[in-house]
Amino acid sequence: MTANITTGQRDGSRLPNPQQLVPELGEIGAALFKATGNGTIPRTTIGLVQLRAGQIVGNTYLVILHTGNLRNAGESEERIAAVATWRDAPYFTDAERVALALVEAVLQPAAHGERVPEGLYALAAEHYDDKALATLAMAIGQVNFFVPLALIGQPLPGRTPAEQWTPVSA
Repeated sequence: MTANITTGQRDGSRLPNPQQLVPELGEIGAALFKATGNGTIPRTTIGLVQLRAGQIVGNTYLVILHTGNLRNAGESEERIAAVATWRDAPYFTDAERVALALVEAVLQPAAHGERVPEGLYALAAEHYDDKALATLAMAIGQVNFFVPLALIGQPLPGRTPAEQWTPVSA
């Protein structure tokens, strides 16, 4: 069996609104947002990490969502566009680079050894204290919590929550 590699034209997502199906999802999302908003990691860094995660998993909905969030937060088009090529882009701080390296290490298989090797952890610890590292891990987990819904449900990129999910049938 081969997978269809095109999305086609749809008026709504493939999956009915998951928050209507599982109302607790809203509480979980709010708790994750609160946990990552504890002030130890700038929201901009979290946005960059979440955009990179969307790029890595290849999901247009997540890329558009996090690009829009970064734009709304006042991020420059150069920084947003350069997230995919952050290693050679001059737009990121050392701390942001470590955060982007961590999300890549977590989400991409390692050819040899650990996904997050000691050297990367040591570099991260130079920029972030323990609480900030835990928060950064939660920010990576936050976007990854929603990855299956984005990949399976295929909400429509650039649409409001009311428009992106098909309504739950009665």
